[in-house]
Amino acid sequence: MDKEIRAAIVGSTGYGGVELIRLLSAHPKVAISAVLSSSSAGEPLAAGYPHLTEIRTDVLEAIDPASLAKKADVVFLATPAGVAAKLAPQMLETGLDVIDLSGDFRLKSPAVYEEWYKKPAADPAWLGQAVYGLAEVFGEDVRGARLISNPGCYPTASLLGLIPAVQAGFIDPATIIIDAKSGVSGAGRGASLGTHYAEINENFKAYKVNQHQHIPEIEQALARVAGHEITVTFTTHLVPMTRGIMATMYAAVKGGRTQRDFIDLYRSYYENRRFVRIRPEGVLPATKEVYGSNYCDIGFAVDGRTGRVTIVSVIDNLVKGAAGQAIQNLNLRMGWDEGLGLDFVPVYP
Repeated sequence: MDKEIRAAIVGSTGYGGVELIRLLSAHPKVAISAVLSSSSAGEPLAAGYPHLTEIRTDVLEAIDPASLAKKADVVFLATPAGVAAKLAPQMLETGLDVIDLSGDFRLKSPAVYEEWYKKPAADPAWLGQAVYGLAEVFGEDVRGARLISNPGCYPTASLLGLIPAVQAGFIDPATIIIDAKSGVSGAGRGASLGTHYAEINENFKAYKVNQHQHIPEIEQALARVAGHEITVTFTTHLVPMTRGIMATMYAAVKGGRTQRDFIDLYRSYYENRRFVRIRPEGVLPATKEVYGSNYCDIGFAVDGRTGRVTIVSVIDNLVKGAAGQAIQNLNLRMGWDEGLGLDFVPVYP
């Protein structure tokens, strides 16, 4: 499809929503037709985000699916968990396509969702229709889909780093440990004690140990490519930086595979998928090297002494981990080049 489409963003006052606005404003085939917020309706968008002064003059609108269907073709839901489960069906029934950045349609089991998210699950009929949009792995499923569930930030970094090795049998999936760190923007814009400057500055802490809601999402996707259930150890940490995720993953190597074998496998797996970059031998990626971009960079270190591999995967949590991948999924859904509106160089330093 070559026509320009109209996009609406629900949750425009959050970091994910305003990142969507930043990226979509430069997209050659998308026009932002509405920005919506349940808490700030009637206020100028730039009042909450002065960096948009004279760039976006939009006034935030209240959420009304019926009226929204008259002014948009697709809606991005950058909302807290539990909200999209209610809103998405209403919007789909009006004819809108939906790309959901929350976790409400990622897990196929309502019981698993309710166990980990502590909220009522979405209608199973809509869960069955939702497509999991890990673009480099399940991108073909996204083409033509009406309800796309954008992966979480931690799962994006972790799964892109693990899936080729799991699928090829290079590692023992029963030994996977994921040690992940995120910048503070991953916690959202809302004020809380845990992200207060005095609490996080010059500090480094683990949180939600063995309880993070992204655990079942990672296990579900790994099981899908492996053909059997997989259980992982997954620990998250908060780092005193604004953007970035580093997932450092450990697993036992099978078949005596070398570091060169891993590099060759991943380069072949992600061939022609330009947003995954594989580091050469002896080079590991850093979060600064993908800052502000839609790239995921991956590096490896195989330890012959222990028989384990260390896989390091880095992304910008607000771009590849949220808004950027959502736009990549829109491009795939529309049959466009998947890099449309996303081909920009990372910000450095």
